[in-house]
Amino acid sequence: MDKISSLIAIILLASGINAMGTEYSVGPGNDDWWTAYPDQSSGAGGDVNHPSWILDALKSKPVLIYVHKSCDYCVPQTEAVQNITNEFNGKITFFEISAEGSDSRSEEAMQIYDPNGGTMYVPLTVIVTLAPNSEGEVVPVWHSTDEVTGDGWIKNYVGDAISQYDEFAADWNM
Repeated sequence: MDKISSLIAIILLASGINAMGTEYSVGPGNDDWWTAYPDQSSGAGGDVNHPSWILDALKSKPVLIYVHKSCDYCVPQTEAVQNITNEFNGKITFFEISAEGSDSRSEEAMQIYDPNGGTMYVPLTVIVTLAPNSEGEVVPVWHSTDEVTGDGWIKNYVGDAISQYDEFAADWNM
């Protein structure tokens, strides 16, 4: 029986799912939750200065930021984000921000959360939650993309963000 339990643990670890039900780990890789700028960013390893409006929202639940234009390229991601926000209504804080207006949060979000280090392409989809860093301290972590991903990608990260948040929010020293 111990061999079976060990084998199951190895399979779960190899697949990237830990025993707590979270799918993505914290690290610098393309699919990880990031505490600093990820490997693909020109600022790789640099600290992220989360804006106060995000930290304030993060006090109550994970955050989904969606920055976009009214262009044909953004339409599929806009629809996917809307599907997810309807499904997770009340479980996440959602900021939908136009990149075409005067909302300063759009440029701030794109400068801070662009996964490629400042190219500032839209649509930009960002999920922010809480998880332990490499020292075990619970901190804001994030993941973002400037690509059209569809419902599945967003749903996976938002679901994971909620799991991480539920597990670690009580230990966050804001």
